[in-house]
Amino acid sequence: MRVLLVGGGGREHALALGLASDPAVSALIAAPGNPGIAEVAELREVTATDPAAVAALAVETAADLVVIGPEAPLVAGVADAVRAKGIAAFGPSGEAAQLEGSKTFAKDVMTAAGVPTARAYTCTDPESTGRALDEFGAPYVVKNDGLAAGKGVVVTDDRAAALAHAQECGRVVVEEFLDGPEVSLFVVTDGEAALPLLPAQDFKRIGDGDTGPNTGGMGAYAPLPWSPPGLVDEVMRDVVHPTLAEMRRRGTPFAGLLYVGLAITAAGPRVIEFNARFGDPETQVVLALLESPLGGLLHAAATGTLAAHPPLRWRDGAAVTVVVAAQGYPAAPRTGDVITGADRPGIIHAGTTRRASDGALLSAGGRVLCGTATGTDLAAARDAAYALVDGVELAGSQHRTDIAAAALNGRITIPG
Repeated sequence: MRVLLVGGGGREHALALGLASDPAVSALIAAPGNPGIAEVAELREVTATDPAAVAALAVETAADLVVIGPEAPLVAGVADAVRAKGIAAFGPSGEAAQLEGSKTFAKDVMTAAGVPTARAYTCTDPESTGRALDEFGAPYVVKNDGLAAGKGVVVTDDRAAALAHAQECGRVVVEEFLDGPEVSLFVVTDGEAALPLLPAQDFKRIGDGDTGPNTGGMGAYAPLPWSPPGLVDEVMRDVVHPTLAEMRRRGTPFAGLLYVGLAITAAGPRVIEFNARFGDPETQVVLALLESPLGGLLHAAATGTLAAHPPLRWRDGAAVTVVVAAQGYPAAPRTGDVITGADRPGIIHAGTTRRASDGALLSAGGRVLCGTATGTDLAAARDAAYALVDGVELAGSQHRTDIAAAALNGRITIPG
């Protein structure tokens, strides 16, 4: 099986490692890829959000499967263009990807499907925003209605800051705050059948103790030792299957990766958000523990044969990933700095490039790379991940020192 992987971030590097280790994958091409992905795949240039260009590359490379990593190409309709060429694509249609592309659309689907989620209002002016904020009270939750690379959400006790974020975004969804630890659940689906992966937890704030602004994610771990028994079964029953049924009813079946972001509240799991693709950096830890061949799993979802796929197999132990971010991230990340110590197994590239003159590895984004490690238990995986990060040198870089610490120390509690 020849696979074309679209994207060039940390999620795609993790996907590339999984695909490259699948014996059924005979060739792996990545576009545009990154220096880490280049170690396991042939790199090709493409504008990932150009449906026609990606479809043409899929034909040119004789791909049997196209795996679309980031959200923007999915919302742009890249999967539709690839399928129109008769090539299997892992990723939802442009219409179905609106589950991530529009928070309002996702709320409408959840309401119609009876999915447990926060009460919310869509607002487009200061007056309606102010009324919604006052109804729900602090902490205020304001979400950009459209794509914002994981940084479109503000959760604050400062009403003025909430209003300012809404004005900056234009169209927002104001929600009631959901109190409880957060869980990311990835579900592979062909639109009918659905297979859940291991739940993970990521860390959105830039600073230790969940301080500072939201980011695209500063680390993650799996599995969750504190997770309520039966959580995955409950979410599949009450969230995933009703959502998939509603999407089919609308004539826009969702096939690909449904990311369910949850808060575990005193009243049970509540959906915070849907995404239409693997999350970053949770993908790094979930795929590190997946023993089943990744290429076969994604191909089954892309070809409507997921119901016949064998049960998923998982490695024992735990996985932790710690993100190394550039100086100034997330507001104004500095790029172009030399990176050393990133040539070891477990270092996953997110925002890196090679200097043309001498091949030196340089920073090229806000989240530059991450150290991902497995271990016999969470403590061992965490120690190994931080050992990887400690071996990386990048001027002015920053990383959280408390990834998975609360879970390890038994400090995560569910309200109620």
